[in-house]
Amino acid sequence: MVDLTQTAAPTRAFDPSPFAGATPGFWRKLAAFAGPGYFVAVGYMDPGNWATDLAGGSGFGYSLLAVVLVSNLMAIVLQALAAKLGIVTGLDLAAACRAHYSRGVTLGLWLLCEIAICACDLAEVIGTAIALQLLFGLPLLVGAALTAADVLLLLWLQRQGVRGIQAFVVALLTLIGICFAIEVGLARPDPGAVLAGFVPSAAIFRDPAMLYIGVGILGATVMPHNLYLHSSLVRTRPRIARAAAKPTAIRFATIDSTVALVLAMAINASILITAAAVFHHNGRTDIAEIQEAHALLAPMLGVGLAGTLFALALLASGQNATLTATMAGQIVMEGFLGLRIAPWLRRLVTRLVAILPALLVIGFAGEQATAKLLVLTQVVLSLQLPFAVIPLVHLTGRRATMGRYANALWLQALAVAIAAAVVALNAKLVLDVFA
Repeated sequence: MVDLTQTAAPTRAFDPSPFAGATPGFWRKLAAFAGPGYFVAVGYMDPGNWATDLAGGSGFGYSLLAVVLVSNLMAIVLQALAAKLGIVTGLDLAAACRAHYSRGVTLGLWLLCEIAICACDLAEVIGTAIALQLLFGLPLLVGAALTAADVLLLLWLQRQGVRGIQAFVVALLTLIGICFAIEVGLARPDPGAVLAGFVPSAAIFRDPAMLYIGVGILGATVMPHNLYLHSSLVRTRPRIARAAAKPTAIRFATIDSTVALVLAMAINASILITAAAVFHHNGRTDIAEIQEAHALLAPMLGVGLAGTLFALALLASGQNATLTATMAGQIVMEGFLGLRIAPWLRRLVTRLVAILPALLVIGFAGEQATAKLLVLTQVVLSLQLPFAVIPLVHLTGRRATMGRYANALWLQALAVAIAAAVVALNAKLVLDVFA
């Protein structure tokens, strides 16, 4: 049986020796490094993104496209730093924290990361349950309970090996992309309004409701556990990659993750654009529930297929995010604690922890409460983000850790600015909530 984290098993850094024999061309090198970025991109388009993008598009039109863009640009920088850390040190972010920080700090960071993973998994439980309801008419309580069975999917994927897992991930990403390309085409948004939406507006900071959704989009976009996952996955690529010089490895790993995250941004923007063009444009600014969006898409677009494509893409995103969250959970537990358990057991425990609050909310507050719970999970993710970003920026900026590959002054300044922005946005959100 193949461990889902076998791609992250070796702990040695890249061999700095040059490629043996004839120097391979650009595309051959890129193919050698391709893969980790697409695993990471999965986390940037999970069901939690759907809730925040739908709420943002229906409530505020195209205005929050700027947040989607800025969040993805921040993610591109942070994921590049995570990849560099793994390539240069041979350690994932969790293991690097354990090596360089005190035991108390390490345990605190581990606990916060586990909270983030559970919040992410809660979003996946709700999203998958909603997709099953939309496609097959299952009650949400039944659908949420059935998500525990995805451990069987995990066991099957383990038997397919790494290539099988990658093929599964890419196939689902392709399905999601095709579904939303069709949805945007059917919605026919105003191109000028869409472009204007990518320009940041001060209204985002003045309006607490808009800021709440904006921070939710940030939390849904820049996933804390993805930084740990990426720093681990880049450490092992095909033989040609392991023989590469470190600068080459860093360059192509960065290209891989950047291309994948641009794809993720296009899909997230498509969800928000669809909501803005179909709902906000027609005066339905109150659409925050995925079920309601599904019910209204077909009649408002005049195409019955729209609802089915929407539900199918939602199911695909939930299953994809489930896989990568499990991989991240194993990496975090092993890196911070040195503890390794079977992937299926890790999946089952995490999923059961997520199912309980979902069942309680659905049972006592009703199905209509799932939208608020989804957005809340993304805000929780955003609140955990500084505790992954700050160690990453600190470690990659230290010569004691990175040697001559420590961040250049301009890159470190940019990384610090991103970390400060994340902290400031979260601080304002907390103040607004208490106010």
